[in-house]
Amino acid sequence: MNGNNESDLFREMMADVAPIAHDTVEKVSQPHKPTDAQLARQTAAQKLSDSNPEYLSLDYAETLKPDDIVTFKRPGVQDGVFRKLRLGKYDIHARLDLHKYTLKDAREEILTFLKQCQRMDVRTVIIVHGKGERTNPPARMKSFVCQWLEQISDVMCVHSAQRHHGGTGAVYVLLKKSQDKKLETRERHLNRRA
Repeated sequence: MNGNNESDLFREMMADVAPIAHDTVEKVSQPHKPTDAQLARQTAAQKLSDSNPEYLSLDYAETLKPDDIVTFKRPGVQDGVFRKLRLGKYDIHARLDLHKYTLKDAREEILTFLKQCQRMDVRTVIIVHGKGERTNPPARMKSFVCQWLEQISDVMCVHSAQRHHGGTGAVYVLLKKSQDKKLETRERHLNRRA
């Protein structure tokens, strides 16, 4: 088919199409407002130092099963670091057991625990949430704990523990270095160069 025949065919196909009478964009008088869910997600992804437990929702968490393996890694975390965490190769310096806690108490306990760990420069911890096989709905605490950990920006990665550490009833958590430790490391490197 040559170009002339294509033009004729196009004109024929568009013969009964009428141009739009009004083609201007109307301005909206009110600026866009983010939804409550968007605001909650935005404020939830905050640092432990200024975190407010109210941003870690008690209303909804994606439901996990008791034997589901939990895995979460932020962009920038090296694959080797994540693999070492997943395999339980890092020394665990702190442990939090959430058995017998309510969701609200567990949320506050997690924030307090992680803040304290970061202040003490403890970077690898284990949180035991239980499998929740006998709860209704199953794995309720596990589902909420895993969602909260993803929302806390100081949590670099999370993975279900090895069997000897609690298996799918616990998670390894790797925390960011505290700001003090980052500055201390930077100064040490600068002093070595001088």
